[in-house]
Amino acid sequence: MKKRVLLTLLITSGIITSLSACAEKTVPTVSDETVTTEYISTTVPIPDGPVGIVASTDNNYSEDTTAEAVMPAVTDETSSQITSETTSETVMEVKNNKGIETINGITYIDGVLIVNKTYSLPKDYNPGVDATAESAFKKMQSAAASEGLNIYISSGFRSYDYQSGLYERYAQRDGYAAADRYSARPGHSEHQTGLAFDLNSIDDSFADTREGKWVAENCHKYGFIIRYPKGKEEITGYMYESWHIRYLGVDMATKVYESGKTLEEYFGITSEYDE
Repeated sequence: MKKRVLLTLLITSGIITSLSACAEKTVPTVSDETVTTEYISTTVPIPDGPVGIVASTDNNYSEDTTAEAVMPAVTDETSSQITSETTSETVMEVKNNKGIETINGITYIDGVLIVNKTYSLPKDYNPGVDATAESAFKKMQSAAASEGLNIYISSGFRSYDYQSGLYERYAQRDGYAAADRYSARPGHSEHQTGLAFDLNSIDDSFADTREGKWVAENCHKYGFIIRYPKGKEEITGYMYESWHIRYLGVDMATKVYESGKTLEEYFGITSEYDE
């Protein structure tokens, strides 16, 4: 009997002791300050993505109309860079609008080979007479002949070296300033392209002949233009040459002819030597 009472007392005592131990384990109080501090200190990595775009959990990007893109401060230095870059891009746009491109030192605008006082040809560019231009001239010559007119090529392709000697002779005779008005410096002559022809008498009298008038009115139908029109010396850089025709192809020649502009005006380019 005594043993049972003693066992009961021991069990009861153990239960009470366990309950006391549990009661001593207190849960720490979570204050507002603790919560705030832990939230702020938590770093959430920002996914890589375009500026102004928020990355969603499924890695698809959607436009964020409320996000504020952080832009770098614009200092005098960065302002200068921005202006410079903008100007450069603008120039490129202008060039692209004109279709200017240079291939192996040769300038083309919308596919048309350009040579004048601003744009030159390499010394070793030596294509000879262009076969397409020559064929077109023969058709024009035949058409003129059917009307009783005689047109012929007096000067066609000229190499760089030939033009150099020709220009120097003119310059020695009339002076360089005068020569620049009617003769191209080497590398700047359309004759070097093989696309330009001087017709018949190669002088001012040609304009008043039947042939000269017919060429002026009809050469565009065969792909040619009067390259240096009357009254346009300040634009083309050369005196009026009624005898000098340049092959562009029928479509382009017709457009230039109908515009009433020189090739420089049509493409919006200059013709000036760098001096």
